[in-house]
Amino acid sequence: MKNFTKTVIRNYVKIFIYLTFFGACLFLPAGQADWLMGWVYLLINAVSMIINSVILQILHPKLFVDRVNAKTKKGWDRALAGIMTFIGPISICIVSGFSVRNQWTPQMPIYFQILGILLIVFGCAVSAWAIASNKFFFGFIRIAKEESHSVCDKGAYQIVRHPGYLGAFLVTLATPLLLNSVWAFIPAIVTVIAIISRTSLEDKFLIENLDGYLDYTRKVRFRLIPPIW
Repeated sequence: MKNFTKTVIRNYVKIFIYLTFFGACLFLPAGQADWLMGWVYLLINAVSMIINSVILQILHPKLFVDRVNAKTKKGWDRALAGIMTFIGPISICIVSGFSVRNQWTPQMPIYFQILGILLIVFGCAVSAWAIASNKFFFGFIRIAKEESHSVCDKGAYQIVRHPGYLGAFLVTLATPLLLNSVWAFIPAIVTVIAIISRTSLEDKFLIENLDGYLDYTRKVRFRLIPPIW
């Protein structure tokens, strides 16, 4: 129990550091702190990260500990995960901040920003549903044979094979809308390419290494975006 409490504290310290860093990547390039949509972006991320943490603590405490203390292996998964969760979002924030500072055109109407909020909230909800559905939602690629790793075909996994990546896909494309930066779509598209690549490679890995996954692909046809792919 004591070790679990330490892990919980470590998790929320990591969330605080993450949000502080991303706030700096938003507001320092913007040159101002009174940027409403920048604060909205941080607030949504904070709520999403806390909700995901609570879901893990309640439903999958072992997974929660594994995720907080995990170290991603080297190779394609580490590289693509870095782009998806760190380099890509940071780049979007920085470009959006400079867009605010310099009033780069074209500017998007307010209803596009509201659409961005709705899509980000929806994307976060999809990711939270994926985490709640799958007790093996590690956040990096691995087969936990010692834990009798099995295919998850419930909840969000009845719709697409990688709902967590679908959530990240939606959030990535919606962030430039929320932050009112057409130019931020450049790093967003690069990030989306990384998400699609990671989905494809992970799907292939699971087909080759996880018992029952091939049969699962025959039941759930779409990897990421129904009814496209």
